[in-house]
Amino acid sequence: MLTPEHEELRKTVEAFARDVVAPVIGDYYEREEFPYEIVRQMGAMGLFGLPIPEEHGGMGGDYFALCLALEELARVDSSVSITLEAAVSLGAMPIYRFGSPEQRERWLPKLASGEMLGAFGLTEPGGGSDVAGGMRTTAVLDGDEWVINGTKAFITNSGTDITGVVGVAAITGEREISTILVPSGTPGFTVSKKYSKVGWNASDTRELSFSDCRVPAANLLGERGRGYAQFLQTLDEGRVAIAALSVGLAQGCVDECLKYVRERRAFGHPIGHYQAIQFKIADMEARAHTARLAYYHAAEKMLAGVPFKKEAAIAKLVSSNAAMDNSRDATQIFGGYGFMNEFPVGRFYRDAKILEIGEGTSEVQRMLIARQLGLGDL
Repeated sequence: MLTPEHEELRKTVEAFARDVVAPVIGDYYEREEFPYEIVRQMGAMGLFGLPIPEEHGGMGGDYFALCLALEELARVDSSVSITLEAAVSLGAMPIYRFGSPEQRERWLPKLASGEMLGAFGLTEPGGGSDVAGGMRTTAVLDGDEWVINGTKAFITNSGTDITGVVGVAAITGEREISTILVPSGTPGFTVSKKYSKVGWNASDTRELSFSDCRVPAANLLGERGRGYAQFLQTLDEGRVAIAALSVGLAQGCVDECLKYVRERRAFGHPIGHYQAIQFKIADMEARAHTARLAYYHAAEKMLAGVPFKKEAAIAKLVSSNAAMDNSRDATQIFGGYGFMNEFPVGRFYRDAKILEIGEGTSEVQRMLIARQLGLGDL
């Protein structure tokens, strides 16, 4: 059971998603336009500061509170949910976890309020799942400045009008990776035009390039050479958050189908009368429920401060599978209407596939689970 505080938050975000996001997000999606007004309202609600302490401008909650918000938002739209997830999990949390007092003071209040968005520059065009081995971006210390050169790909929230800072993972020495904070607008830091994507069309995703980009040496995040460990921790936490988003999409498919099968009639009855439809929706609900339990369990271990890598991988794997399977079944139930963008399930189907890829592919999750079971050294 949720605590009264968590349940109150869940209901608040549920109402916001239903009453504010759902009526307008389809138009943003069709125009491939970033929803600045929705993001502004999310900031006013304190959603971007949920797991950040009050002394840094946040709400003083926990990471599970963020997950609940992500799930409820994704029940109506994943573009809005991934904007929040990336801004907090990948943008703000590394600064909170590893940043100096000066870095926290400079960046966290605006990130926590949603006035500014942060991004995490990790993936590279030739890297994929081999993050460390495929990394080519370098940062060389020249006096009191880092000089950064390289390219990052598929970076969420990196090119909006309110993007303020990107944490860039770069090679800083032999067998050494570090994270360096690069403010938007820094000379030598170029943001490409947004990608033309299959899904998440109301979110911002771009390629970044760095050409002799200079930032102060003080922009090093945490200790030099700790970048690899930092992004492993960041990704473990992020997988729980992506699992929550995936559960929201899976549950949203159930929500939409329950409404539709009561209204749509065929052969003299609402189609929900037929056992074939009933069984399909029952399976969809079972998937969403099981996946929710998986991410709840991973979040519980994370908040308890005990190892949760295996549980995070299981949650990510099960939840992304549930999202993909439920969106496919929902589209089938809607028939021809499911192929139309004006119906949410069409967006859900397009949005679901990336959940099996981003923040660690399903294959990587299986690899992590196997390693945690002691199979990696056989």
